[in-house]
Amino acid sequence: MNVLIVEDAHRALDQLVALLPPGAEVMSGGSTTLEQIGFVNYLIEHPERFRNLKGEILATKDPEKQTELRRRTTVAEYWLGSVHGIAETGEVVVASATGSQLGGYVYGARHVIWVAGTHKIAPTLEDAVKRTLDYSMRLEDERMKKLGASGTTLGKMLIFHRELAPGRITMILVKQVLGF
Repeated sequence: MNVLIVEDAHRALDQLVALLPPGAEVMSGGSTTLEQIGFVNYLIEHPERFRNLKGEILATKDPEKQTELRRRTTVAEYWLGSVHGIAETGEVVVASATGSQLGGYVYGARHVIWVAGTHKIAPTLEDAVKRTLDYSMRLEDERMKKLGASGTTLGKMLIFHRELAPGRITMILVKQVLGF
């Protein structure tokens, strides 16, 4: 896994955009971190820069077609998102309600780029999982309720130990509190 360290959200956005070639096919999940660094707005404001698969899904009003498009995104050229826990021992923890991003993260996407605040780093895998369950899930539940949903649920959890394909995964660590 390649790790890049930046000082703040502005530099994280610059780094993320620099990693994506013009015209790249990109998919992103529902990431508070990507919202906070301005990437979600960047995609909307620069539609010519990338092929925004999430935008295509949201533009489709047919729920069955949306589901099929989501399945196809597991093999996107670039899957972008964040993680919930990072263990100093090297493991990464991702929690998900539906698991829609996990197929791309685990294998399908040609490239995965995670953006995460350094506050997500924990000493051990056990601590990273505990952080995910006790902290991240609680804040995500609060966020969903503010949006009018009944809350969130943990449907699936990924513990990522290592990537065997060199250069496939890049993590941009931001020395700032971002996301949950």
